[in-house]
Amino acid sequence: MRIHSIQHVPFEGLGSIKDWVQQNAHDLTSTRTYLGEDFPAADGLDLLIIMGGPMSVHDEKQHPWLSAEKRCVEQAIERGRNVLGICLGAQLIASVLGASVYANKEKEIGWFPVETTDAAAGNAIFDVFPRSIEAFHWHGETFDLPRGAIHTVRSPACEHQAFVVEDRIVGLQFHLETTPESARQLILNCVGEIVPGRYIQDAPTLEGNTLRFDAIRPVMHDLLDALA
Repeated sequence: MRIHSIQHVPFEGLGSIKDWVQQNAHDLTSTRTYLGEDFPAADGLDLLIIMGGPMSVHDEKQHPWLSAEKRCVEQAIERGRNVLGICLGAQLIASVLGASVYANKEKEIGWFPVETTDAAAGNAIFDVFPRSIEAFHWHGETFDLPRGAIHTVRSPACEHQAFVVEDRIVGLQFHLETTPESARQLILNCVGEIVPGRYIQDAPTLEGNTLRFDAIRPVMHDLLDALA
């Protein structure tokens, strides 16, 4: 399988997704927007993975490459490619599909439970997803559901945590790919966002329990297997 990832900042990489790619001997290429690299043509890929980042989908003046990235995502969707967006990536998919992206009622940073909706039951992608799992979060925005999307995952802090379209386009607001090292990098680079809040945890809580990372890793891999 030909997989292409889009990475927006040096400290938000593929995490455990890279292990899955290597274990399955898939071909992997990437675009690092912070280095000005080109976006791929949809004809040359089977799965497009769009990672997170601290910017908003609306920040095109500060980050002009966002316009080109939206065209890339739109082309991949139109050409029938599989697409996975995580955090900012999910917001970009939602935006490309005509849904609104805006500030969530709560900023969510830390380990908080998410649960599947009734609509997720029996879905080809989310059938493998646990009914409830403690996931890693780091976001301040959310999205409306795109037209035709199935709402698959929610949480108390954020109703729209995940969606799927046509069993090939998946948006995850939360993070299942996070490893101890990627969590550490997020903390180092975004420590200013860790302020008192109902759904904001301190740095020791974010990275202190390695069993949490061990628990989300197989769920990420199972979801990738289903999508692939």
